Amino acid sequence: MKKKIVLVFFLICLMLSLPATAKASLGDVLLKVGSRGPDVEELQTKLNYVGFNVGKADGIFGNMTKEGVMNFQRANSLAVDGKVGPMTVKSLNKVYLQKQPQTQNNVNSILSTAKQYIGVRYQWGGTSPSTGFDCSGFVYYVFKQNGITLPRVSRDQYTVGTKVSFENLQPGDLVFFSFSGNGVVDHDGIYLGGGQFINSSSSKGVTIYTIGPYWKSVYVGARRVI
Repeated sequence: MKKKIVLVFFLICLMLSLPATAKASLGDVLLKVGSRGPDVEELQTKLNYVGFNVGKADGIFGNMTKEGVMNFQRANSLAVDGKVGPMTVKSLNKVYLQKQPQTQNNVNSILSTAKQYIGVRYQWGGTSPSTGFDCSGFVYYVFKQNGITLPRVSRDQYTVGTKVSFENLQPGDLVFFSFSGNGVVDHDGIYLGGGQFINSSSSKGVTIYTIGPYWKSVYVGARRVI
């Protein structure tokens, strides 16, 4: 008899817990430093997408995620406390949905423009297909054709937009390298996805490379400007 009572109690508890689990979604539970799980991962993914870098979307709410949340709250006139409740989620979802189609269209246009110039020769200081491009001149020209004005040289281009980790690279991001090996940016290109980027190299002009062992050895970082 005692076993039956325990079993019934267990089943009742299980039934009561199922609806809450099924309905759980981002915004249902307050997220803060120390929170973990798929809701945090979704939060991180969306923050990264709308330009508030929180690093890898690993489902762990740490100090970097808190800083990203606070920056988002500040930019959207919310209470800046680094905690994610319904109001912050509502605002984040709105910005995310608004940015998504526009960003994708911009990315597609930029990649299409960049690929048009494959084979154009390298020219130090060059900023047009008629004269040739150097690395930053190519990036500058492609984005300029799509209504986005960047600084002219790679070292300055590395200061704009939002920092992006290698694990979170998306098509359209700018990738930067240091041939000198001292961490000072002296080369850049446009990430295409699938581990590839397009750039104007001194040996081949505008071409596509895979970010293999060599390129990883001189890789400095990435920025998202779209």
